[in-house]
Amino acid sequence: MEKVNWKVEGMTCSNCALTISRYLENRNLKEVKLNVITGALSFEIPDRQSLPEVKSGIQALGYQINEGNETKAAPVGLLGNNQRRFLFTLPFTLLLSLHMLPGMHFHWLMQPLIQMLICLPVFLIGLYFFGRSAWKSIRNGMPNMNTLISIGAIASFTYSLAGMLLDLGADYLFFETTAAIINLVFLGNYLEEAAVSSTQTALKKLAGTQKVMANMIAFDGDHKEQIFTIDNSQLKGGDLVLIREGEKVPADCKILWGSCAANESIITGESLPVDKHPKDKLIGGSILSQGTVKAQVTAAGEQTILSGILQMISKAQSEKPPVQKMADRISAIFVPVVILLAISAFLLNLFGFDLDAGASIMRAVAVLVIACPCAMGLATPAGIAVGMGRAARNGILFRKPSALESFQKISRVVFDKTGTLTTGKFNITSFHSDIREEDFKRIVFSLEKYSGHPLGKSIAGEWTSKEPIRWKSVSEKKGIGIIAEDSEGNLFMAGSSKILDASISERLHNVYITKNGVLIGWIDLEDEIRPEAGSVIQWLKKRKITTVMLSGDKLEKCEAVAKRLGIDEVIAEQLPEEKMQKIRLMASEAPTAMVGDGINDAPALAQSTLGISISEASDIAVQHADVILMSGGLRNLPMAMGLGRHTYLTIRQNLFWAFFYNIIAIPVAAMGLLTPGLAALAMGFSDVILAANSIRLFVKKVA
Repeated sequence: MEKVNWKVEGMTCSNCALTISRYLENRNLKEVKLNVITGALSFEIPDRQSLPEVKSGIQALGYQINEGNETKAAPVGLLGNNQRRFLFTLPFTLLLSLHMLPGMHFHWLMQPLIQMLICLPVFLIGLYFFGRSAWKSIRNGMPNMNTLISIGAIASFTYSLAGMLLDLGADYLFFETTAAIINLVFLGNYLEEAAVSSTQTALKKLAGTQKVMANMIAFDGDHKEQIFTIDNSQLKGGDLVLIREGEKVPADCKILWGSCAANESIITGESLPVDKHPKDKLIGGSILSQGTVKAQVTAAGEQTILSGILQMISKAQSEKPPVQKMADRISAIFVPVVILLAISAFLLNLFGFDLDAGASIMRAVAVLVIACPCAMGLATPAGIAVGMGRAARNGILFRKPSALESFQKISRVVFDKTGTLTTGKFNITSFHSDIREEDFKRIVFSLEKYSGHPLGKSIAGEWTSKEPIRWKSVSEKKGIGIIAEDSEGNLFMAGSSKILDASISERLHNVYITKNGVLIGWIDLEDEIRPEAGSVIQWLKKRKITTVMLSGDKLEKCEAVAKRLGIDEVIAEQLPEEKMQKIRLMASEAPTAMVGDGINDAPALAQSTLGISISEASDIAVQHADVILMSGGLRNLPMAMGLGRHTYLTIRQNLFWAFFYNIIAIPVAAMGLLTPGLAALAMGFSDVILAANSIRLFVKKVA
């Protein structure tokens, strides 16, 4: 299977996206994901040779495919977008509607031929933009929203044309209705585009930081340094760049010379600048608020952290959470059902209520025009776009939209201790060795330099040796420690009390060192509790969410931290496999979130209802997490939970109003309480209302 990424252009509503998705799924293509808001389409195809046929099929449905990474600019011709189409057809529509206003009786406007000629440009434009799409969708057995608009406009125009040709009188002329439907649908589509586009504000701001100019450092034939200004898209790994105060970092890079303060708020949500020194990393898209540095590019283009974030969000937006599935099932049959309802409304009004054919047709047309599958389709994407946009702006990343829904039901949060509730930065407070101190420190550094555990990293950082031991073999056993063999066959171990012989009863220290199974020393370290941990735990307790500490550390140390923070339950001295089993059991009892940061936490994160990793997390932990907190340790956990819950609430509100709107609007139109023109306007505004409700998430208090 090969994954294909395209951009779809020409979609006017979410029903279009559903039409394309159904077409691809009917061709047995896998993992079909289409973002109705951005047009990003991805799917897996077994045979790349059939791609031209797939592309032609989508184009036959009335849409265009862009195989590049960026969406093509919208056409700029006279009728290049919905706003221009609305403005072009507006004068004709207003002119046709003049005779309906009190005191505005123009005899020449009452002439059927004049009305038809004024309406004709609007009708033809409507047929071109709505009719073509409708015909293609019907021909492919997938009628879309444009089918309803086209049928309504054609019915009113044909009925009026027949009235004019047969000279049946003013009661048979509805040319102004035809024009109003087309004109106001163009207005509605424009308002929908503007409203939906505004839900992408945060993500557009994030994406806007990707394209900047870079000061590339090169050397001439005399080895003199030269500076060239280039687009950052031309950078590649290993290139040297100069970044001055006030400039954006053009790509992920490592500082070689100079110090600075970097504002990384666009990535992490943290507003305070972070001090950076040689060998520190700079994130592409961040801004140097102070200082000038020379740096080496470590990742450019789609490999940068920022690009990865945008790709992750785009992928998450394209996936459908469970709450959307019902709306999709209804949208799939919506257009045929509405056509049947319109026919039923016509027959009922004509024969049941003895109305004339003209009035009955107008009520049927109103039913066609007022119906809005777009609202049901946009309810979820609009809410997700705003929720994920605000989350990204605050340094919170959701891997998939189902994570938003999962926050709604979480009743228990489990925390790892080291590196999660604590900073993970340790200081050696005391140590003891049975051998010479210098030899002991050299052995310890040589072992712990291979450790991925925060304790081992801290020890290696504090006891750096210029002449480490070259081991014959070395390995790390998760939850136990480091095992290494020297050239003489001696076996050294550094780890928890689990490495000690059963005969040794004293097990109160953090790290023990053994040689050939014999204890040669121990080390004690002190870890500081994260300053925000206490307030986060209290926030959870106020919301009656049970808090648990699950750690591989000693029970006494875990209980001391739990007591200071007010954590409800402590489970200590657990191996990674035991952590995983405990989380699996807790998740089966009640919806459980797990917050962790290390390699040891990865299996447990995968088993939880919702896995959450913090920014300092290892790559493996991040890969298994559903939610990633990019900055501030645990500081953004309440906002992540609040955003998840409120985004899900917004989606449910949107779906309620979308269904409620159609349940109420269609009968109202069938009873003649709405003219087709007002129905067209109401249809357009239904999407705007849902977008406006979603946009509230930008400013709504969530935590």
